[in-house]
Amino acid sequence: MALHRLYLVVFALISTMIPVMTLAKEFVVGDGKGWTTNFDYQAWAQGKDFQVGDKLVFNYPVGAHTVLKVNGTGFQNCIKPPASEALTSGSDEIVLTTAGRKWYICGVGTHCETAGQKLSITVQDQSSSVSQAMAVKDTVNYQLFFGVMVAVITLALAF
Repeated sequence: MALHRLYLVVFALISTMIPVMTLAKEFVVGDGKGWTTNFDYQAWAQGKDFQVGDKLVFNYPVGAHTVLKVNGTGFQNCIKPPASEALTSGSDEIVLTTAGRKWYICGVGTHCETAGQKLSITVQDQSSSVSQAMAVKDTVNYQLFFGVMVAVITLALAF
C-alpha cells in the first residue's frame, strides 16, 4: 500500500512539471524561407519572445550557408570566427541556454555583408513566475490547470 501511494505522489509531481516543461518553443529561423540571403531576419525576430530553453532551428541547403555564433562586434561588422566553429548540417539546432543578446551570421562568402544574412535576438530569462509564463498563451493556462487538477486529485486519492 505504501508503494502504491509513492507511485501516486510521483505521478502527481510529474503531472505538475510536464505543462511547465512544454513552455519551451522551437523557432524555425525565417519560417518557411529558412536561413537564406536577402531576408529581413530582424523583422522576422521582431515581436517574438525568446526564452531560455527555447530552440532556434536554422534550415538551409547543405553547403549553401553556415551558421556562426558571434558577438555584437562580429555581428555589426560581419567578422567570421574560425571555420571550425561553423554549424553546417543544413538543419542546425541551437538551444538558448542563457539570457541576453545573441548574434548569428552566415559565414559563406559575403552573405552577411551584402545579403543581410544575420540574426540578432534577445533571450529572456525563464526565472519569471509561472503566472507570467501562463499569460503567454491560453493553451498553457489549460495545460497548467489540468496538471494541477490531476495532481490534486491524485494526492487526495493517495491520502
